[in-house]
Amino acid sequence: MKKRTQKGNFHQILAPILFLLPNLLIFGLFIIIPAFQGLRLSFMKWGVFTPKQFVGLDNFKNLLSDEVFWITFKNTIVYSISTVICLLISSLVLALLLSRNKIKGEKAFRATFYIPALISLIAVGIAWRFILGDEMGIINYVLREMNFNPVSWLTNGTMAMLSVIIVTVWAQSGYYMIMFIAGLQAIPIELYEAAKIDGASAFASFKRITIPMLKSTILVVLVLATIQSFKAYELIVTMTKGGPGYATKFVVQQVYQVAFIEDRFGYASSMSMVLMIVIAIFTLIQFKATGKEESYE
Repeated sequence: MKKRTQKGNFHQILAPILFLLPNLLIFGLFIIIPAFQGLRLSFMKWGVFTPKQFVGLDNFKNLLSDEVFWITFKNTIVYSISTVICLLISSLVLALLLSRNKIKGEKAFRATFYIPALISLIAVGIAWRFILGDEMGIINYVLREMNFNPVSWLTNGTMAMLSVIIVTVWAQSGYYMIMFIAGLQAIPIELYEAAKIDGASAFASFKRITIPMLKSTILVVLVLATIQSFKAYELIVTMTKGGPGYATKFVVQQVYQVAFIEDRFGYASSMSMVLMIVIAIFTLIQFKATGKEESYE
């Protein structure tokens, strides 16, 4: 005798779909369709004043010998890996210090560290340009007053990259700190009490309880921080304009220049496709590295 499958009613099936429909439409209109359009354009030679011409894989072949693209690609990878690691460590440390009432006035400290995440990155870049400027910068002014040599924060290639990384970590640590605080507060306090009774040290509790229970949060932070770092644009343009030379120029800035200044939309689209593939690869690696979340009962 066949079992009759019970079909869901309106509230179980159609209602959730109707609630999701606006977001799905926006996602499809502004993400999915432009992505496929970009993929199509990557196989074409096209500019504002030139007709579309199908060139197959020529754009991708040209990327292999494009020295500027590979310089910006290397800069993007260095910046992304450095900022993601620093953001993961700094935000986790802040969350550990400012969770479970460990410090008096912790709510005020949380707000203080979170405020930079609310400021426009353009404003952040302009402010830090005044702070790190060679001649008019506040830090170099203080160094001169103390009879120290000024530092070329934004005009030396290595220092410019380091400055951009530091400012990024300063601006975004508070955002990911909130995620870690939420994850830490979801861990049952009884686990730590049981570990303390068993004689476990603070480091052992952190290694055996905190890190495993934060795996899902760590994965979210890694993925979001990686995607954000690969898309870095406003902060870089306002702080260094990609300089000195190509020292802090990333793929996103190169895509903008090729598309809107050099009028090569097809070639810029091929760069965007490569960047999207790299982001997808990094995301998959992070999923594999973090593994499955452990369950505790």
